[in-house]
Amino acid sequence: MQINATITGLQYKVLLANELETIKSKDFDINTCPTSCIYSDKKLNFAISKWVSPKRTRSYPYERVYNTLANGKKITIIPVVKDEGFDGDRDFIQWDIVSMMSLLDVYVILAYYDKAEKSERYDNKITNQQFDNQYVLNKIQEISAYHSSALHWNLKQLKDNFADIIAKVKSGYINISKKTKVQMHSEKGIDDFQEVISGSAKEFMEFSREKAKDAQSREFVTIQPKEALETLTKAKITITNYLGGQYFLTVDEIRIEKKELHLIEAKHSKSSLLPSKSDIKDSLLKMILYTNLENTEANEKSKNANPILLLTSSKLKSEISSSAEKVEIDKFFTKNKFKDTQKALVTTLFEEAKTNNFLVILKKA
Repeated sequence: MQINATITGLQYKVLLANELETIKSKDFDINTCPTSCIYSDKKLNFAISKWVSPKRTRSYPYERVYNTLANGKKITIIPVVKDEGFDGDRDFIQWDIVSMMSLLDVYVILAYYDKAEKSERYDNKITNQQFDNQYVLNKIQEISAYHSSALHWNLKQLKDNFADIIAKVKSGYINISKKTKVQMHSEKGIDDFQEVISGSAKEFMEFSREKAKDAQSREFVTIQPKEALETLTKAKITITNYLGGQYFLTVDEIRIEKKELHLIEAKHSKSSLLPSKSDIKDSLLKMILYTNLENTEANEKSKNANPILLLTSSKLKSEISSSAEKVEIDKFFTKNKFKDTQKALVTTLFEEAKTNNFLVILKKA
């Protein structure tokens, strides 16, 4: 089934975010700071998150961004390219990620690595890659003096500064290769990447959409180990936003009841009562999108979108949802012997669901 929808703006209240550590600008190093934190410079405070790869499926980057969303000005640092060496992977940033950050009003610093160590296990692989910290600090200062939206900043980085960033990427890996004596992937791949997107952000969008479509098609026929579904009714969903960008995503499970279309994101745990907090937060970014869908259609028929976060576990003995009364929720906690920390997590998650008009369901797989 093909689902199409639009997003014209986002309204969402974040409640499950971590309390962020504040680091003064003089002490700030992107390589040693927490994955999400507050950068403090005199009267300016920015919520910072960092990615360890441009690929969103590695190391829960969405959770890191989620933890910053309740703050004022938000910045995320993403490597444009991450080359692990000839014996490892090489990943490139895609427009869809930049587009999503723009939609969330997050300023993107397109960064690069300039230091690394040789892997002890592979001849041509590097590890412990580090960003050029001074470059990141300079960009943060630029953003502090930038008075337009995150959207304008992000597009400017792609349209006006991308060639310079790519040059720094190539230079960084040349130096790393010389110092570590590790063979990297051919520069032609980076040159081809730059050639496709150097013209404009529009070219970048079209190039990345094809990759996103491919990923969507692969995921559509794959059941992830962290999903435990009652049916295998996966569906493709294409979301068009006000930037003209499109997201090609896969919904874990759908159910249709007349005019109602239930969009179900599923997380599963075999060994614990709940999926990890990181897994839950990763799914909440999908909830932010799904709770703001407009003009939703399923096979070209108009529907009302109802987002659902389904958390399953082999350890649970009963079922509860965020729409239940407090007395029923307390009984569920008691029956399943929830610890205080688990109770607090679920209580806050349920509150976030009610505040933002989506449903959370906890049940036995």
